Amino acid sequence: MPTAHSIADVTPALSIQPLNFAAEDPGVGGWRPLLDQGRAADAAGIDRLAVSDHVVFGENLDAYGDASLGGIEGGQQPTGPDGHWLDPLTVISMWAATTEHTRFMTGILIAGLRRPANLAKQTATIDVLSQGRLDLGVGVGWQREEYEANGVPFAHRGARLDATLELCQKFWTEQRAAHESDEVSFEKIHCVPKPLQPGGVPLWISGTLNPNVLRRIVRFGSGWIPWGPDAMDPIGGLAKIREALEAGGRDAKGFQVSSYLPVQQDATGGIDVAATVAAVGPMTEAGITDLRVTLQLPNEYQATLDLLSPLVEAFRKEAGRG
Repeated sequence: MPTAHSIADVTPALSIQPLNFAAEDPGVGGWRPLLDQGRAADAAGIDRLAVSDHVVFGENLDAYGDASLGGIEGGQQPTGPDGHWLDPLTVISMWAATTEHTRFMTGILIAGLRRPANLAKQTATIDVLSQGRLDLGVGVGWQREEYEANGVPFAHRGARLDATLELCQKFWTEQRAAHESDEVSFEKIHCVPKPLQPGGVPLWISGTLNPNVLRRIVRFGSGWIPWGPDAMDPIGGLAKIREALEAGGRDAKGFQVSSYLPVQQDATGGIDVAATVAAVGPMTEAGITDLRVTLQLPNEYQATLDLLSPLVEAFRKEAGRG
């Protein structure tokens, strides 16, 4: 059974999601701003950096707007099929090498596309090298072609995600792991190093709160990344999750939830910091633990630091962090 993890269990966190994708090739050295943004976020005191995931694209991108496939109604992909998407775990490993305090989250990783033992090893390695700063946000994704290109059935992908998470937790926590299923059977398997965080890397489950997602949260989740209609009412979703956790014999204390903190603009089009952080108190009192702002970040380190520092300072005061 998952355990509570990290400072965000008791402390509201401010997060951002720099873009690890571009519609066109940024050219030689063109991804350097992404690394500088990570360093600046760490220096400014941002609590968590999130990064998204796509392995490949087909050409049926309208499927992203189909909620029945796992997309979001009316949604539109930010790039075409030839958009450039950096691997999120590689990006996190680069950030980890140049930062000291900021935590990292995949938002989300399509974990069912990865082989479980390899994923467990890779994420445990990142957790060890980052001194326990990794959170793994996971979901099933929406794109059939992404599964087909990896030789993984699109049907029953939720069950495949469950199996992947179960195996990762075995590899993370058991010294001599054993497992028996129709697809994977082994015994006396050692996967070392283990993550530094007790219970393994925290798993944040993404999805609309249908029965399958609720079961996944109860079984594996340290947190929830709202999606679909539930993203519009994360407080109501949290109430459903607390009820499900209680029914499943889990204490809801320490359970984490991510939601967006709307950025308010001033008369010049810049950030109205005071108006933006005014929502922090009500959100955290309602149970939101990870408050994410969406910003157009500058390409330069100092400009990013100057943009984020006042927001971090105001957020911490509003959240009672001094």
